[in-house]
Amino acid sequence: MAIGAELPLEERLVQLLEHLGLPEAHVAACRPEDWEGFVSRHPDRVASLTLVCPHTMDTTPLRPVASRLVVIMGDQGPSVARIRQSLATVPDATLIALHDYVAQGWSDVIADRLEEIGTAMGEHLRRMDRQRQSRAVAIPEGEGHVAGLSYRIRGTGPPLLLLPLGLAPSQWEPLLATLSARYCTITLGGAALGMVALLEKRGHSGSWHVVRSLIDAIEVRPGEAILEVGCGSGVLIRRLARQTGGANRIVGVDISPYLLREATALARQEGLEAAITFQEGNAEALPFPHSSFNVTMACTVLEEGDADRMLAELVRVTRPGGRVAVIVRTIDMPWWVNAPLGPALKTKLEAPGGQKGSGVAAGGCADATIYRRFHAAGLTNLRVFPQFQSVTPAEPRLAGFEQQLLAMLSAEETQEWRSAVALAKAEGTFFIAMPLHCAVGTKA
Repeated sequence: MAIGAELPLEERLVQLLEHLGLPEAHVAACRPEDWEGFVSRHPDRVASLTLVCPHTMDTTPLRPVASRLVVIMGDQGPSVARIRQSLATVPDATLIALHDYVAQGWSDVIADRLEEIGTAMGEHLRRMDRQRQSRAVAIPEGEGHVAGLSYRIRGTGPPLLLLPLGLAPSQWEPLLATLSARYCTITLGGAALGMVALLEKRGHSGSWHVVRSLIDAIEVRPGEAILEVGCGSGVLIRRLARQTGGANRIVGVDISPYLLREATALARQEGLEAAITFQEGNAEALPFPHSSFNVTMACTVLEEGDADRMLAELVRVTRPGGRVAVIVRTIDMPWWVNAPLGPALKTKLEAPGGQKGSGVAAGGCADATIYRRFHAAGLTNLRVFPQFQSVTPAEPRLAGFEQQLLAMLSAEETQEWRSAVALAKAEGTFFIAMPLHCAVGTKA
């Protein structure tokens, strides 16, 4: 993890503002894990808050800044009703709905709806500037690092912190020139923020145990070339590189330049830059010749596009006798919530797909058809096995899963949930376990 991993994110952000000499700044973000602590503990430093396509939302920390809040979101998809219901408790906030749009966690939302989002943000920021009499700042353009955060400064005007936007490949880049014409934009990154933080935590939690089972089934041998498609922050292949001790050529591919920049920086910090090659590429059209690798793997990627095309590409770039390995999230298996809930509530919370936490693209795969698809792709010696990954109170990402579950509940059910979870936490037995489908096959 990043240097100073024990430092709360909100304190990192405060240190950044102090370093840059800023008493306050506009903030634009997506994931609650990025903004909740800062907004709830330092509302006086938030000139305004723009949330772009959040998938969960606890409005309690938003109340001190409700009149300075705008939420931009799609008008379709499983999270829409939850977000609207949450926003009803903060009527001073402004909601902007993007017509006929479903925002998935990997959607390139700024690139998809550039004009609408640019207009909505611009109007909101100007309105807040008038109300707060915001002052322009002139900070030299460039890059730097403070408290484990990386930052890139561009433009002159009132300061605007741009926090990561989920897995969006383009992040803020399509809008950056427009924003920087009126604002001092401070684009943030690093292992403590955004999806990089989530991916890094997954790589050091119950998720790693599932991946390790997959790697054991692959039976990697010294000298074999390994490809991970959708490598994200590179956390899994960094662990694999250490495990194999440099005996294998390892390549990580991702469609997101943002994630690849972060992955490269993290590999460099750990002294693994010579052991891993990172390359931009689309899982549906991999930038490699036929039969380039002995092992190809993809972990929770086939949900996010055309699964058959992705699997065909994995097979294409695998050498005869090589192995293809895949993990997908599931919407067809029950979760497990380890708390003393009543039968009705337990059934509701653990129902397959009920958590709405695993979006699936048209053509994506998040169910047991992955096993049939492996057979149809001509792979042999199939090893197929569902697995569970558990998340405990020791892991910060548990809060996000709890929010997803709470959004499904009535007031009475919420009280039952809180009582049961408090009891389980007191006993040290609380966890939420999520199912995954895993498959390994050999190319003939």
